[in-house]
Amino acid sequence: MTISVGDKLPEATLGRIGANGPEQISTTDLTAGRKVIIFAVPGAFTPTCHSAHVPSFIRTKDALTEKGVDEIVCVSVNDPFVMQAWGAATGADKAGISMLADGTGAFTKALGLDFDAPPVGLMGRSKRYAMLVEDGTVTVLNLEESPGTCELSGGEAMLAVV
Repeated sequence: MTISVGDKLPEATLGRIGANGPEQISTTDLTAGRKVIIFAVPGAFTPTCHSAHVPSFIRTKDALTEKGVDEIVCVSVNDPFVMQAWGAATGADKAGISMLADGTGAFTKALGLDFDAPPVGLMGRSKRYAMLVEDGTVTVLNLEESPGTCELSGGEAMLAVV
């Protein structure tokens, strides 16, 4: 079952590289009492993700913060080391966008937003989406029909609905 507007975000653990190495953060702790945009991509360093999706949130970060968004989080079914390197390569880390790893894909599966694309070697990956989560509840969900497009789930589209 795919998550919908009005649903509570499922409890899951995401990873990141902290000051002392790999660390975990729960989705509950991430969103409790906060307004958070979570956007997901099929894979770090993949073409649309790298050249369109992440840059759209870098461009709109300040405007989204002005509208009350506490944090912008990029999630991918990758490991935290890849997410850290990707954040540095795109400038997302300097822009203040959190790059979180869904290493096992458990969060993505719990959302009902996983897919496989064997021809390009992507297995157990996340569909492309952006959601606004307020105090753990999904209030906006913009899901792309195709993993190669970034229109509904880009930073500018989210800025228009926050």
